[in-house]
Parts: sequence; C-alpha cells; structure tokens
Amino acid sequence: MVDILYFRYAFDFTFVKRFLKLLTFIFPSWCSSASLLCVFLLLLSLLEQVIINYIGYIPSKYYKVLGDKDLSGFKYQTTIAVLIILAEAFIKSTILYVGSILYINWRGNLSSALHKSYFNDVLYYQINVVDKTIDNPDQRITQDIDKLCNQFSLVLIPMVISPFTIGYYTYQAAISTGYIGPVSVLCFFIVATVINKFLMTPVVRYFYLQERREGDFRFKHMQLRVNCESAAFYRCGAIEERKTNEKLQNLLSTQKSLINREYFLNFSINVSDYLGSIISYVALAIPIFAGVYDHLSSPDLAALIAKNAFVTIYLISCFTKLIDLSTKITDIAGAAHRIGQLLEVLGRLKDEQNENYGFVQTVGREQNPESDEELLNSSEIIDSRLAFRVDNLTYGPPKSTDILGRNLSFQLESGINILLTGNSGCGKSSLLRVINGLWRTVTGNIDSFINYNPSSILYLPQKPYFTNGTLRQQIIFPLSDSTSQQEDSKLYEYIDRVGLKTILDRLGDLDSTTDWDWYNELSPGESQRLSFIRLFYHQPQFAILDEATSQVNIEMEEILYSYCNELNITLLSVGHRQSIRKYHNVELHLDGSGDWSMTNIIENSINS
Repeated sequence: MVDILYFRYAFDFTFVKRFLKLLTFIFPSWCSSASLLCVFLLLLSLLEQVIINYIGYIPSKYYKVLGDKDLSGFKYQTTIAVLIILAEAFIKSTILYVGSILYINWRGNLSSALHKSYFNDVLYYQINVVDKTIDNPDQRITQDIDKLCNQFSLVLIPMVISPFTIGYYTYQAAISTGYIGPVSVLCFFIVATVINKFLMTPVVRYFYLQERREGDFRFKHMQLRVNCESAAFYRCGAIEERKTNEKLQNLLSTQKSLINREYFLNFSINVSDYLGSIISYVALAIPIFAGVYDHLSSPDLAALIAKNAFVTIYLISCFTKLIDLSTKITDIAGAAHRIGQLLEVLGRLKDEQNENYGFVQTVGREQNPESDEELLNSSEIIDSRLAFRVDNLTYGPPKSTDILGRNLSFQLESGINILLTGNSGCGKSSLLRVINGLWRTVTGNIDSFINYNPSSILYLPQKPYFTNGTLRQQIIFPLSDSTSQQEDSKLYEYIDRVGLKTILDRLGDLDSTTDWDWYNELSPGESQRLSFIRLFYHQPQFAILDEATSQVNIEMEEILYSYCNELNITLLSVGHRQSIRKYHNVELHLDGSGDWSMTNIIENSINS
C-alpha cells in the first residue's frame, strides 16, 4: 500500500514546482559564483557552436578543391581545418571542465541548503524518528543531490542553447530546401516528443521507487555494521542473510521494472536518431530531383550537397539531442521529487515546531546559534534557582493515543536533585523527551527558565553521542575546538578521575588525529565515563542523566555522582539502582498507568 503512493510522482506540474524551488538554492543570486559560471559556460557553448559550424563546412570545401585539383587551396583548407579542430578540442575540454566545477558548486549549494533545514534545532530527529514521512533522508541528501546536480550539469547548456542553434539551422535549411526541410524536421520532433513524454512518466515513477529501495538495502547493511557485535553474539548470520536478500530482491525487482520501461524509451530515442538522418536526405533530394541545382558543375554540386547535408543533419541533431536528454531528465525528475519532498516535509516540521509544544519560553531559547560564542553567552537566567517547571503535563508517544503520564507537575530547582523511577516502559525517558522538546505534549505546559546550552543544562543519555574527531573534541562537544578555555591539566585531571588514562595513552594526547569509530573503540562503560568528562568540562548548573551510569560499576558510579555534587551540578536522574538514591533529595515515581507520585528521600546522606 505504501509503495503505491510513490507512483504519484511523475514528470508533471509537481516536478516543475519542486525543481524551480531547488533552483533557488542552486542559484542563490544573480551574482553568485554558480550563476557566473553558468553564464561563462553558456558563452563557451555558443562559441563551440560557431566552431562546429566551420567544422561542418570543411567537407564541402574539400570537395571543391579536390574536384578542381587545387593544390594550394588544398593546403590552405588543411591548415585551417587543423586550427579549427584544435580550437574545438580546447573549447570542448574547457566546457567539460567548467561543467564539472559547476556541478561541484551546485552540489555544495544545494547540500548546504538542505543541511541548514535538516540540522535546524532537532528536525533531524523529528524526520528520522517521530514523523517518518520520508524514507532514507540521508540518501536524499547525499546520493540524490549528487545525481540531480550531475545530470542537470549535463542537460542545462544543451537545453539553453538549443533554441539558438535550432533557429539558425532552420533558417539555413529553409534557404537550401525551402519550407519542406525545416517543416518535416519540426513535425518529426513534435511526434517524437509526444511519444517520449508518455514513455518518460513511468520511468520517473520507477526511478523514484528504485532510489527508495537502494536506501533500504544500504540501510540494512549499515544496520548490521553498526550492531555487528550484538548480532554476532546471537549468531544470527543466517536470518540476517535472508532479510538482507529480501531487501536485495526488492531492489532488483524494481530495477528490472525500471529497465523494462527504459527499454521502450531507449527504443523510441534510437528510432528518432536514425530516422532523423533519413529525413535529412529526403529533404535534400526534393530540390535536387526538381532540377533546382542542374546549372551547377559536379564539384560545385558535391560541395553544395555536403554543405546542405550538414545544415539539415545538424538541425536534426539539435532536435534529437533534446530527445536524447529524455533519460537524463527522468533521472533529474526522480531526484527532484525526492529532494523536493524532503524540503517540504522539513518545512512542515519546522512550522509545527514553531507551534506550541507545551514549551512556554520564559527566556528566548536559542535554537540554532550561529557560533559557539553565542552558545556560551546565551545563558541568561531569570530565576537562577529554576531550570524548568512542569505544570499539569499529560504526555504520550507521538501519533499514539497511549498516555504515559497525566497531570504531572514538578520543577527542577537548583540544589534539589530528583530521581525519576518506575518500571521499564513506564515513560521515564519519554518524559525527558517531552521536557527537551523532542515530543509534543498532550496537555499542560513546561516553563523554561534557562537557555538550553551546555553551560546551563546538559543531557547525558544512556548511550552517549560521539562525533568524529579528536579526544578533545569529544570532551568539549557540542562546542568546537576554538571554544576550549580550560587548561589541559584540568582535562587530564578529569580523565584520570574517571579512569580513562588508558584511552589517552592509546591516542598519545588530546589532539591526536584519529579515524576512530568511538562506538567500536570504547566499551559501553568507557563511553559513559567519557560522557561524564564532558559534563565535568562544561560544569552546567543542571544535568539530566538518563541511566547514564548503567554500564559502570558501583565504585565508579559513586565517584561520578560525588564529583557532580562537588561541582554543585543539580541532577534529574533516571535509574534503577538503589545505590544512586543517596545522591538525590526527591523521588518522582511513574507507575506505568499514567499516575505518579513525589516523595522525599529521607536517607539522603550526601547533601545532609
């Protein structure tokens, strides 16, 4: 049923609308480098047409000088021909080079524009986890943009200069053959275009579906690569092979359907190419057999036939080139639909994000700061003792009628550590998602009194997130290198405190360049300890810990929580271990049916 929806996409008005939208990103302004390169490429292509025109007349000149046995004329024509061919080789190579540079420029512009929307606040989370309207957004940003820009760079200039070349050679053909030549060529082109239009539509649809299948197949392999150790413990190679082969067969079946439909399109294109050459000779034969050129000598007639043949055949070629672009245009249409749909969904999610998510912003929350300096400086606090207040909150999973918590009210206040408890699946992590704005509320509000940045509040999930880069970059994340203000000795102290000196020994120093996949290089416990070094580095006023010590031993857990207390970091913790109760003042318990309770933790021995 889902796949049927993908068959709505075709070479139609929707494609035109989406493609025009993409052009605004490809050409950000009239004076942009992309626009200037495009104009330069157009001028080069027009110059090439002038040179091609001279090359086309070379055979007719040779017929004349050879027919007259003119040796000096032969030498002159040969010299001119060599110079013209060298000029054409230079111009053609330059056009290919500029076209490649233009393709890279377009890809950079379009990818950057998509990234700006995709990474806006948490839209990447919404589109991958919550909304799920779009399949494989990563493929659309990486592969589909590449295909679109590459194919567009091949068709843009031929399509732009075709009206000029067609107009010029139509005029030249009319001089040689009268109206019969250009009219017959035009009629032939119209018929071929109409036929190809009907043949292109199913190709666009199946190209779209093929890209989806490609993404599913690639994702299945990526899924196993990322989780290969867990899979290996299950010895699940046989079942994963079967499931992966199912994805492969779906892809191959779609590709076969696409190839079948491309067959008829290619057949039509090839028929157009070869019939075009016959039409050119038919158009030339009419004035010849009518006796229009009987007064010419044999060498002159041969030269005239060669010249007129070039004009008419090249006119046919101008039309057939447009027909030949059909397969590339189908690729462009399919890619444009996928990228355009991604942009539309991102726009919709952004509008929904701007609506009330239950987040009443007492302080304007910086969603996408332009720099790390803004991120650090956006720590204004209205009430220095409050992080946020939850007021009469009811929440549940997105697009679901299930309720995980009803009429919940509490606040995270400086110096009052809260322990969030409850059985698995009762809604603890879900509550943190709602507080962070990842999920919408059903009813109620969350009043925020701080800006969400690492110097004010930091979130430590059970499975930490690591970016690519050095050890220092992992510690100071989500800031960049230029914002590191603490001395290295302090970072070494944190590393030693959590027992990760062996990692530092393996790397050499904080800034050693490495291509580590941190998830494979670190054990789950080491990953959690490294995330606490990040917490100690930023030293926010508040921290939210979602089972952030579940993979470390009790002794290390005590070291981590005790140091948070030394740094005066107020905690909202999710955890099942009894050992962490003593680090908290209040227990917020969720019973799994939507009800909740808050009680003081009397046995707190850390802050008493």
